[in-house]
Amino acid sequence: MLLHFYKMNGAGNDFIVIDNRDLSISLDDDTIAALCDRHRGIGADGLLAVEPAEKGADYKFRYYNADGGEAEMCGNGARCFGFFTAHLGNEDEELPSSVSFETIAGTLTAEIVGDEVRIAMSEPKSLELNTPAKVDGFAGVLHFLNTGVPHVVSFVEDLENTDVFNVGRATRYHSHFAPSGTNANFAKVISPNHIAIRTYERGVEDETLACGTGMVASALVYHLLTGAESPIMVDVEGGDTLTIGFEKTGDQSFKNVTLTGPADFVFEGEIEI
Repeated sequence: MLLHFYKMNGAGNDFIVIDNRDLSISLDDDTIAALCDRHRGIGADGLLAVEPAEKGADYKFRYYNADGGEAEMCGNGARCFGFFTAHLGNEDEELPSSVSFETIAGTLTAEIVGDEVRIAMSEPKSLELNTPAKVDGFAGVLHFLNTGVPHVVSFVEDLENTDVFNVGRATRYHSHFAPSGTNANFAKVISPNHIAIRTYERGVEDETLACGTGMVASALVYHLLTGAESPIMVDVEGGDTLTIGFEKTGDQSFKNVTLTGPADFVFEGEIEI
């Protein structure tokens, strides 16, 4: 079978995108992992599938990590998904200003803002500042927040020399965050309202060039620790700077959380599966 696919990139986070609105494509975990393999497949941090909506939105969002497992959400993936679906059937027409889609984490809206896409994120939950979890050989404090998927955020002085892979992996599998595990973000303050992060992603099981939900988690934890106001700029390893907006609704709760940044087509092709 020949699979028609698109390759997209959101701030260095790259994705395979397939149009499965007719539900004719069925991919198991091993096939998705093989497609995402950077040596023997297309290569990607994950796979996005466009499916028909079930609850009144424009589309249904399905996201699979590079290991083939389905995840609740992906911020950079959602921006790419929004940009992709805005073009479906509108290649020669004016693009819609926004697209809505259903995810496991709730219904989201992607707004096309010039060359960027702004995602209205689901409300964060399960906040735990200053968790008791400790990682051997790492002195940083671990904070936890679910921004659609689980994230740990730790602020460090020397981001460049932080052992993101090993400390991130130990955090990801730490018993405190069992059974689902967590993504791990390491952040550094650049200037007021401006941070940089590096992320170890669950499911990819390695550092990635960007993670949208990780940016949101890091920005919100930064606000809670310092009082920094919205919007907060976040630099990622892919070289881009993205913007996190939010409104405070309580001492430790938020609404109208947004993630704004680039979403780009890279190429399209076919591969035998």
